[in-house]
Amino acid sequence: MKKSIFILSLLFLAGSVTVMAQGGGGGQRRTVAERVQRAHEKIDSAFHLDATKQAQVDSAFATFYRGQDKLREEAMAGGGQPDFQAMREKSQPLMDARDKELKTILGDDKFKIYKDAIEPTMRGRGGGGGGGNR
Repeated sequence: MKKSIFILSLLFLAGSVTVMAQGGGGGQRRTVAERVQRAHEKIDSAFHLDATKQAQVDSAFATFYRGQDKLREEAMAGGGQPDFQAMREKSQPLMDARDKELKTILGDDKFKIYKDAIEPTMRGRGGGGGGGNR
């Protein structure tokens, strides 16, 4: 019995290492479609929107993520180290537009829930936790 548990544990560990080595643990930039799908799942699990509203939410996130990618590409094209503070300032209008659209779709009550509980979990790398270089 102990051998079985030990072997099963080793197999689980080996599988985990393999997944992490193939990019399953992060490190690679997700596509717009992957990020929209992630947002879709979180919004749907929280609010169970009808198909029309969910499509509107997906569209708002897709527009936002495409805009973010464009800003990132522009920042990286300049060579050298990108100015993350400037990127953050340039992305603020994108976030404001997304939030305005989401507030219209979701309504005030659900939008507040989104901002307080869902949005923090959608931020990359740790859900907005306190990183060392922030």
